[in-house]
Amino acid sequence: MEENISELIGLQVYTRNGVFVGSVDNLVIDVDKNTIYGLFIRETNPLIVEGATSISIPYRWVSNVGDIILLRFFPSKVSTSGEGPPLDEDLVE
Repeated sequence: MEENISELIGLQVYTRNGVFVGSVDNLVIDVDKNTIYGLFIRETNPLIVEGATSISIPYRWVSNVGDIILLRFFPSKVSTSGEGPPLDEDLVE
């Protein structure tokens, strides 16, 4: 999945079930290894991200990149209560 990283900025991100998550605002990258570690999403969907806060999604959750970004996994609900990362059973497949 080789992409020009600047082309990812601004793309809309969806779960595999077609639920809008948000748009890519920035990337978490390792320049030395030429690897993308995550997508920084701003102004997220308040129906699945509490408070519509900004989040970072691990790039390993990305399934496809094209006109949009389609995720392979995403938690059913993201809480900002500080309870920790989602458990595997909380991931939407």
